Amino acid sequence: MSIVVENLTKQYGPQKAVDEISFQVNTGEILGFLGPNGAGKTTTMKIITCFMAPNSGDVKINNLSIHSNPEEIKKKIGYLPENNPLYYDMPVLEYLDFVGKLQGIENSKIQNKIIEMVHVCGLNEEKHKKIGELSKGYRQRVGLAQAMIHDPEILILDEPTTGLDPNQIIEIRKLIRQLGKEKTVILSTHILPEVEATCDRILIINKGKIVADGTPETLRKQAQGNEVLRVQISDSENQDLLTSSLQSLDTIQMVDPVKEHQGAFIIQSKEGASSRRAIFNLCVKKNWVLTELTPIETKLEDIFRELTTD
Repeated sequence: MSIVVENLTKQYGPQKAVDEISFQVNTGEILGFLGPNGAGKTTTMKIITCFMAPNSGDVKINNLSIHSNPEEIKKKIGYLPENNPLYYDMPVLEYLDFVGKLQGIENSKIQNKIIEMVHVCGLNEEKHKKIGELSKGYRQRVGLAQAMIHDPEILILDEPTTGLDPNQIIEIRKLIRQLGKEKTVILSTHILPEVEATCDRILIINKGKIVADGTPETLRKQAQGNEVLRVQISDSENQDLLTSSLQSLDTIQMVDPVKEHQGAFIIQSKEGASSRRAIFNLCVKKNWVLTELTPIETKLEDIFRELTTD
């Protein structure tokens, strides 16, 4: 089920929290929604879930508009808010039964759905406890269970791994990837390795505007520009001769020797060119031993910092 956001704007007084943004999320896609605090992520997700109305623009879920079909859209969405509001005095099973009935699940099916959520979200050992007696990690699992119990076609998860330990984070990532095969998922988080491990595509928002949209690999290539390689050559002649030999290759734009390491270089290729084969062939021709030929990739953290800081 696709989500189409069209020229969405939300304003609080003079400040635009969301400033005419447009994007689309396709069925079976996990979108990582990134941005610093106050960038407009949570506001956008609240609008998509019909929790909040925009000042202008529209969101369409399979051609259903949030303005004319909010109740229909809500039935198709599972939402885990950042603060995960739960009733701490309720036992886990009672709470899931309560949520299931709120979502309109038939009485004849609700017990099976509860059993399924307990299994999928790993709640079996804690299912008879009150929610207030659970650890932060298990409360987060209960929040995921309530978001999924009505089998929504769209999942919107705001910081779903907040407060989880490393083992729980791995389990939740695995669950999200599994769900993403069948559902449309928007995942908001500040944990950048989590985005790379979980998401098919990344959208970065800053000051209410979209500043990047693409796969992690695409964003790294865009930020990096020309190919950059780290090269180490041993059993070779002097550094100056090495440098001049590398600079003579047609595909290479710049050769920067690494002063601390004899025979090591940072090499930048010309636009649209790759120098790996030419460097390899040069080493074969000169009878040099090539011990390293590694592409240097821009880190997602660097891209995020560059796009979201003044």
